[in-house]
Amino acid sequence: MEIEPVDSHPSETQVERYRRLAAEHASGVGVVCSRYRGKDHAITVTAFADVSYDPPTMLVCLYDMGRMCEAVAASGSWTLSLLSAGQRSVANWLASPGNPVDGLLDSVPFHRTERSGTPVLDGCLSWFELDTVSTHTAATHLVVVGRVTAMGRGEGTAATSRPLVHYAREYKSIG
Repeated sequence: MEIEPVDSHPSETQVERYRRLAAEHASGVGVVCSRYRGKDHAITVTAFADVSYDPPTMLVCLYDMGRMCEAVAASGSWTLSLLSAGQRSVANWLASPGNPVDGLLDSVPFHRTERSGTPVLDGCLSWFELDTVSTHTAATHLVVVGRVTAMGRGEGTAATSRPLVHYAREYKSIG
């Protein structure tokens, strides 16, 4: 077994090694959306999890320096759309740094939730509307825990649709 200690202030080499090793974990791909100051904000995420079934609770990790972090923290309400294999271009677009806020979702089909009016991506496998219950700083990210207030299957998808996954720093599909 190979063991490599990691410094409390890791070198660039250690950071890159960590990224390579962590990329060996396959994860789902989702999009977090929030409505803040009259504008829609959205970003692709791969670090999210269901936390509890009673009450339904999820978490997402957001880069702490990004505008999405401010939008989610300030609005208190957000959605998570779990992407299907056919939504790779959407994942790429919303993962691009420096995207404009104005017109961000102009080329992405979506509808709004009834309660908060937050975007939900059409064609996603499933979606969840959440209210933030707590936030926690963890290194360069903000861990946002939310209570599910609404949920559903994406427009035009079936229970047999394939998910988009992130593995080895690439988007892939299963099957």
